[in-house]
Amino acid sequence: MILVAGEALIDLLISPDGEVSAALGGAPFNTARACSRLGGDVTFLGAISIDRFGQMLATQLTDDGVGLDHAARVDLPTTLAAAELDEHGSATYRFYVDGTSAPALDRLPTLRSEPAPEFIFTGGLGLVLEPMASVIEELIEARAESKVSTDDLAYLAPDSDVLDAARSLLTAGAIVVLLTDGSGDVRILTADGERSVPVPKVEVVDTIGAGDTFGGAALAWFAANGCSRQDLASIDVVSPAVEFAVRAASIACQRAGADPPWAHEM
Repeated sequence: MILVAGEALIDLLISPDGEVSAALGGAPFNTARACSRLGGDVTFLGAISIDRFGQMLATQLTDDGVGLDHAARVDLPTTLAAAELDEHGSATYRFYVDGTSAPALDRLPTLRSEPAPEFIFTGGLGLVLEPMASVIEELIEARAESKVSTDDLAYLAPDSDVLDAARSLLTAGAIVVLLTDGSGDVRILTADGERSVPVPKVEVVDTIGAGDTFGGAALAWFAANGCSRQDLASIDVVSPAVEFAVRAASIACQRAGADPPWAHEM
């Protein structure tokens, strides 16, 4: 089983001309959908509202084959994210979280009595909003996340070169770091070396969910090919996963909102 932990929310997409539309979102929510659509056996761990938006989020996960056995249903309004799109389709986010559903995950349901998930994915607001962050910290205490973007590193280490910051994650214990950079090459970093994987030029509708699709696709590839944590130290093992993830993210960029590809589209 692949366990994806974090937030499910509603993106309010604001176009450059001021038009507003609502879309289902949240980085872990999008990642779970992408991974499941591409063949992963995925379960979502997070708090989802019982309101209309929450019902839509739960239905979408189910339709995409994501299990909801560990999703907590809460009587709080759905968390909102305002995504302001520029003329190139890139999004800048503002979050409305106080008193809403996503942070309300306050316990691990029954995971301790079950076999441990083979893979755990988390990120996004799941790492900062309480009590959700403490629950997820407990879940992944002994596991390190291995994907990061240049935007992430600029926030985490504003005075460092992004590659130096990425390499520091290896020193901290990560076996592999995948550094995405929008339309730039993806960099694979391991203790044994580094490699670049090019990103194809496509007609971008928007970039919402592209990074999440990348992460979900890489995770699906690792699971489908029986990769262990130790296998990920090999650039030759990781490279085809990254190439697969880049293709999936490129497809997502050509669609409005977070709409990851299905396996048959790859």
